[in-house]
Amino acid sequence: MFTKIILPILALAGVLFATYSVVTSSKPKPPADPVAQPALAPFETYIAGSGIVESASENISIGTLIPGVVTDVSVKVGTKVKAGEILFRIDDRELAAQLAIKQAALVTASEELKKLKAQPRAEDLPPAEAKVVEAQANLADVSNQLKLYESVPDKRAVMEDEMSRRRFAVQAAEAKVKGAQADLQRIQAGAWAPDLAVAQAEVASAEAQIQSIRIEQDRRIVRAPIDGQILQVKIRTGEYAPAGALDTPLMMIGNVDVLHVRVDIDENDAWRLKPDRKARASVRGNRDLACDLSFVRIEPFVVPKRSLTGDSSERVDTRVLQVLYSFPRDVIPVYVGQQMDVSIDAPTELQKTK
Repeated sequence: MFTKIILPILALAGVLFATYSVVTSSKPKPPADPVAQPALAPFETYIAGSGIVESASENISIGTLIPGVVTDVSVKVGTKVKAGEILFRIDDRELAAQLAIKQAALVTASEELKKLKAQPRAEDLPPAEAKVVEAQANLADVSNQLKLYESVPDKRAVMEDEMSRRRFAVQAAEAKVKGAQADLQRIQAGAWAPDLAVAQAEVASAEAQIQSIRIEQDRRIVRAPIDGQILQVKIRTGEYAPAGALDTPLMMIGNVDVLHVRVDIDENDAWRLKPDRKARASVRGNRDLACDLSFVRIEPFVVPKRSLTGDSSERVDTRVLQVLYSFPRDVIPVYVGQQMDVSIDAPTELQKTK
C-alpha cells in the first residue's frame, strides 16, 4: 500500500515544488534603487565629465629644501596664511653655533680695522718726536767735534784715523736723524693703505660668512608661497622631514576663495567642447547641490585618464582633455578634492554640420 499510494503522492509533491521553484526564480528581479540619484543635465545635448574640486591656485605641495628634524609647526589645517608666513622650521642648532663663531670673528676683524683707522695714536707721537730731537742733538755734538778737529792749525797734531772716525760719526748721526724723522713721518701718516685694504677684506669676508650661515638658516624655515589656506598637514614637531618630491606632501596649501573644477573630457568628445558654452556641476551623491560654472582654461595636452570612481567598467587606458571651470566657494558646500559630475552644453555632430 505504501508503494502504491504514498510514493506517487510524494513524487507528485516534488514535481509541484520543483515547478513552483523554477517559476518563482525565473521572474525578473526589480532593479535596486541607486544609492544616490544620477545627475541631471539641463542641456538637450551635452558632454558629461567627472571633475575634481581644487583650489584656484592649484593644490600646492609644500616641501623642504633641507632635510631634518622639525622643531616647530606654526600652522594647522584650515589656517589662513599670507605669502611669506612661517609654516614650519627645521632644526638649525649647528648653524646657530657656527654663526656665533663667525660673529666673534667679525668683531675681531672690525676692531683690527678700527685700530688701523685710528692711527696715529696720540701716545705714539711724543716718543717718535723725542727720538728725532735726540738724533739731531747727537748729530750736532759729533758735527761740533769734527769742526774742532778740523780747526786745528797744525794738521800733524791730529791723527788721520781720528779725523776719519769723526767724519764717520757725523755721517752715522745724520743717518739716525733721517731714520728718526722717517719713523715720525710714518707714524704721522697713519696706517698703510694695503694694511687697511687687508683689514677691510677680512671684515667683508667675515660678514659674507655670517650672511651665508643666515641664508642656510633661512632655508630651514619653510614659508607660505602664496596667500591661501592650509589644506593638509602631514608633519609634526619632532618628526623627520625628508627633502625632495614626496608621494604624500608635508603640507598642502591653496587659494580657496574661488574654487576650480578640473574636468576630464573623453578624447572622443573633445572636438565637441567649446569654451563659450555653458557648464553646470552637481555634487557627487546629491544632484540637488548644483551650480553654474565659469570657463577658466583648457589644458591642451591630452593625458591618460586616472581612475577616479573605482568603477570596474571604467577604461583607465582612455586619454582625456582636462578643462578647468570655476565657481564661488560659498555657492554650494563642497571641499577641495571632492568629485563632481559636470555637464557641458555641446552640439551633436548633426547640429555642427548645420
